Amino acid sequence: MNASFTLHTFSEADILAHLDALSDVLSNCVNGGASVSFMLPFTEKTAHAFWRRTAASVALGERQVLVAKNDAQRVVGTVQLITDQAENQPHRADVAKLLVHECARRSGVARALMQRLEAVARDAQKSVLVLDTATGSDAEHFYRQCGWQKVGEVPRYALMPDGELTATSIFYKFV
Repeated sequence: MNASFTLHTFSEADILAHLDALSDVLSNCVNGGASVSFMLPFTEKTAHAFWRRTAASVALGERQVLVAKNDAQRVVGTVQLITDQAENQPHRADVAKLLVHECARRSGVARALMQRLEAVARDAQKSVLVLDTATGSDAEHFYRQCGWQKVGEVPRYALMPDGELTATSIFYKFV
């Protein structure tokens, strides 16, 4: 690993202050084919709207946003821990939007973000984490390498950014 980076927990104000940088990471991932809930063509307006909604959710205490910055203080990755769950699931959280800009891939950013996310989850007294990802994707392989357990697949679950139907794989991890 040649790159170095720092990890941060972003507040609502931090997200809004870094709106363009976070939107750039999201756009890079979506335009690169990542299945993260968005379709092509993907616009800056759509990215900004997503991050504004995310900032509002952070302000309400519904989620935490972790961000990786490189040595130049450029945002290169992010992941979210969604802690707002049903009343009968206070021990559980969802993991969403693990995004790493192509300029920082294979440098340990994703693994570091996930390790920090797991620590944040433990601090929040969350012992079961759940996520989903496109079946057969690099992300699926990555989560397996990080010790996540695959529950199964749902065929024809979502559309890839280009409109192709894809299955999703559901994972969990005890932390």
